[in-house]
Amino acid sequence: MDFFSIESIFFEMWGYPMSYLEFFGTLAGGIAVWLTARANIWGWVIGLINVTLFFFLFFQVQLYPDMFLQTFFFVTNLMGWWRWAHPKPDEEDKKNELRISFMPVRQLAIFFSIGVLGTILMGGLASNLHEWFPVIFNHPSAFPYPDSFVTVMSIVATYLMIQKKVECWMIWIVVDVVATGLYFAKGIKFVGIEYLVFCFIAAFGLWRWMKEYKSYS
Repeated sequence: MDFFSIESIFFEMWGYPMSYLEFFGTLAGGIAVWLTARANIWGWVIGLINVTLFFFLFFQVQLYPDMFLQTFFFVTNLMGWWRWAHPKPDEEDKKNELRISFMPVRQLAIFFSIGVLGTILMGGLASNLHEWFPVIFNHPSAFPYPDSFVTVMSIVATYLMIQKKVECWMIWIVVDVVATGLYFAKGIKFVGIEYLVFCFIAAFGLWRWMKEYKSYS
């Protein structure tokens, strides 16, 4: 049995063949989010398992930009793990606490432009991978531009989340909606269901951050 093959079926549910790769990758992703939301350092460790399994999953369903995104998440999980394991001495100093805020319109326009340009460039790259590197990518990229949008805007949202910008949750909602549609279209329904749940989590995050922002005044 090849654990990393989407053809290796773990079980079948309501006529849907669930691979080991999809099941444990999705399960690890859900656990990682749950632990990280509770400030548990093991969330970063489980997250490494999630992105590693998803790397192989997205490669096999031809969502290549999403596959590349997992390498970005792998690095950020390592950084998060190290950062939480080595807190700064003044970490509890509330005077230096980074507060939730909104972006200026000009800054928002810059990030929007980066998102559009990045999507176009990555979409063009993904569309040609099977021609440029046929030995590795022997099938054309599925939905190269929507998939590239998910990848590029996930990176933008992650950066804005680190900066505690409210707009990050608005971006996450859009990203999760698009990703949900992509995963259902590619037949990885368990992952699609997880991202549908992430839509509601992002909406809750937006509500919580806006509420905290209003409490400052």
